Amino acid sequence: MNTRARPRAVLGLQWILGLVLIVESLRLAFEPSAARHFVQAGMPLWMRPALAWTEIAAAILFLVPFTTLLGGYLLLVIFFLAAMLHILHSEFDVGVLLVYAMAVLVTLVYRSNAESETTHDGQRATERV
Repeated sequence: MNTRARPRAVLGLQWILGLVLIVESLRLAFEPSAARHFVQAGMPLWMRPALAWTEIAAAILFLVPFTTLLGGYLLLVIFFLAAMLHILHSEFDVGVLLVYAMAVLVTLVYRSNAESETTHDGQRATERV
């Protein structure tokens, strides 16, 4: 891949993931079918909005450059807990959560590598003479 395109691709992945998570979380919070599913699964009613709004907050943090790391780690915890809840209720289709988690990891690793290549004076290590 073109090294100039890589930052835009990762930023695109970050934004698409963040926006999809916000939309899906809003659906979880407000769609009647989500409420019925939670009731049928025997989960407390308070859990659905708590999960949805926590995920929305983490997704927003993930999109803000200064808080991307915090938001990313929160999203990983949320995805893990959501996968455990699904598995404990005999719903083993957690593939989407795994894809979301890997997209977060790719973004965080890329961001970490890009920051480690930058020196204290703001130049990239490859630009130094």
